[in-house]
Amino acid sequence: MIRCIIVDDEPLAQEVLETHLRRFGQLELVAKCPNAIEAFKVLHDERIDLMFLDIRMPSISGIDFLKSLKSPPKVIFTTAYSEYALTGFELDGVDYLLKPVSYDRFETSMKKLFRVLPDKQTVLKNYTYFKVSGKLVKVMHADLLFAQSVKDYILLKTTKGNLLTHMTMKNLAILLPGEMFVRVHRSYIVNISHIETIDKNMVKVAGVPITIGDNYKTNLLGIGQDKK
Repeated sequence: MIRCIIVDDEPLAQEVLETHLRRFGQLELVAKCPNAIEAFKVLHDERIDLMFLDIRMPSISGIDFLKSLKSPPKVIFTTAYSEYALTGFELDGVDYLLKPVSYDRFETSMKKLFRVLPDKQTVLKNYTYFKVSGKLVKVMHADLLFAQSVKDYILLKTTKGNLLTHMTMKNLAILLPGEMFVRVHRSYIVNISHIETIDKNMVKVAGVPITIGDNYKTNLLGIGQDKK
């Protein structure tokens, strides 16, 4: 899990980000800090991978706070003022979110984050934690046969059994490594190494036939050539 903190003096802004974090999954919110002083204490005591940092805060601005840190975590700036964007990127920020932050914009920011994290934090490279029945369950990518969308949930078909997690296919596609998984239908993502057969309109994974959606056929072109 990616461990993060929110540093923002506005309770509503904290609430919005926390809601997005919980919806997205894969990020553990360690603390919400209303100012830089409290954030500094958390950074000193905890391993933090990511900081959502407001720029305009009382006493110490987010920019001054970041400059004071010797080894800061990855930073995503949050602010209501677009004029700070250039400064944010000059300080090597992963992204710059303008308030109010929409969930779609938050997802885009997560994609950027996963591209810059070292080896995608290694955790994301080999396995992913999924929330199942109130607890986190580790699923090795090699064991995940395919994922199927079932209303507001994802059914994870693994070599060890089935798991049901509350997540969207869009989020899952972001989390799983593209070199191992391919989306073949709006409701299915499959593990490439577990594909048994491919024909014009269907793939078979672990004996299960899965229809290939018209909008996803090009995703399988290279794979089909490899399997000939």
